[in-house]
Amino acid sequence: MGVRGIRGAITVEHNEENEILSATTELLHRIVLENGIVPEEIASVFITVTPDLTATFPAKTIRQMKDWELVPLMCSLEIPVEGALPKCIRFMVMVNTEKKQDEIVHVYLREAMRLRPDLTKS
Repeated sequence: MGVRGIRGAITVEHNEENEILSATTELLHRIVLENGIVPEEIASVFITVTPDLTATFPAKTIRQMKDWELVPLMCSLEIPVEGALPKCIRFMVMVNTEKKQDEIVHVYLREAMRLRPDLTKS
C-alpha cells in the first residue's frame, strides 16, 4: 500500500471563527466523500491558511469530529505571495491507499477553484 496526497482548498468571506471552522469541515467532508476514505486510512493532514485568517485554527473543528481524534493534524501559514488568493484554507491529506495517482480526486471549492482549474470538476 502506498501513500498519496490529496489536495484541496476553500475560501471564506470573513476572518471569523465559525466561518473558518464551517469551511474546514465542508472541505474535509468533500475530500473524504470524493475519495471514499475513512480516518483510519489517513496518515496526516497538513492545513495552511493565508495570513489574513487569524480567527482560529482550522484543525480545531477536525479534532472534535468522531473518529478523527488520532489523525495527526498540522496548521501553518501559507507563503504570503503578492496577489495570491486571499482568505484561503488549503489541505494536503496524506492517505494510505491502493489508488493510482490518476484515481485521486482533488477538491477545490468556492473561489479556490481558480487555483487549479485543471483539477476542478465542472
